Amino acid sequence: MADSLGTSPDEVQFRFRDDEPVDHAAVTVDSVLEQTNATAVRIEPGDDARLLLPFLDRLALVEVNFPAFGDGRGYSAARILREAGYTGELRAVGAVLIDQLSHMRRCGFDSFAPDQRLDEEDAARAFATWENVYQRAADARRTIADKRHEA
Repeated sequence: MADSLGTSPDEVQFRFRDDEPVDHAAVTVDSVLEQTNATAVRIEPGDDARLLLPFLDRLALVEVNFPAFGDGRGYSAARILREAGYTGELRAVGAVLIDQLSHMRRCGFDSFAPDQRLDEEDAARAFATWENVYQRAADARRTIADKRHEA
């Protein structure tokens, strides 16, 4: 097993997209602001995802780094991008754990490159957790209230 997952599309463990994977993000948020040809960017904790909003139409991949399991700033970055209309690949990289997968999907992540490979069966259960949801989120799942009013 590789020790540094998240450095190429071959090392993405889970992906919920049908398009061609993009190689790893080679530029930082600051760099993408200055480069007109950058199509992949990596957000680090503390970076302001809102700086990317004018460039969403040219970005094919946004990697969001989770350097520690307790650092949740990447969830906010994902939701900001999805709510602004970003439709490209949104990849969680780094300290991605089983118990975070369902929440990350709800925030808009559609690919995952954890530092440590995750058990496939545990991950499948985690992604399927909470069939019904109360809040609207970036994943656009219908809420319990929506379902209730359909009846």
